[in-house]
Amino acid sequence: MTETTDPVGGALPSTRRSIPIALIRAREKVMVPIREMLADSGITEQQWRILRVLAEFGPQDASTLAERACLLLPSQTRIVQTLLEKGLVTRQADAKDRRRQTVAITGAGRAIIEDKLGDAEAIAKRIEEVIGKEKLAQLLDILEEFQKL
Repeated sequence: MTETTDPVGGALPSTRRSIPIALIRAREKVMVPIREMLADSGITEQQWRILRVLAEFGPQDASTLAERACLLLPSQTRIVQTLLEKGLVTRQADAKDRRRQTVAITGAGRAIIEDKLGDAEAIAKRIEEVIGKEKLAQLLDILEEFQKL
């Protein structure tokens, strides 16, 4: 595999070896089966992330939820509103600070997670089979280090 540089004379790596582009390609490979899994559930991948985070960590404030679900706060607010309308989450004002809101998953939201659990596990297993358990653990460690940038 030959590495080339930016055709305009710069020192950029080839797009084949560009970290941002490689991450986008990898994300799309991972997300296609997840989108297919969610197609009949009536929720988007972003809504799925919010439900997953709430199921894993319990009720939390909007800022924490946005960070854990990898969403910008304005997007998260809009998505939570949609989930509220669908009855999949609740939102309650904090007793001490009325500006702060706590979001929680409902039984209906948990039911979606439980309904898709087998499919999600199969997707995760397939990724592990293709990459290998050790390489997958290394990849996750490396991606975690990217959080320090």
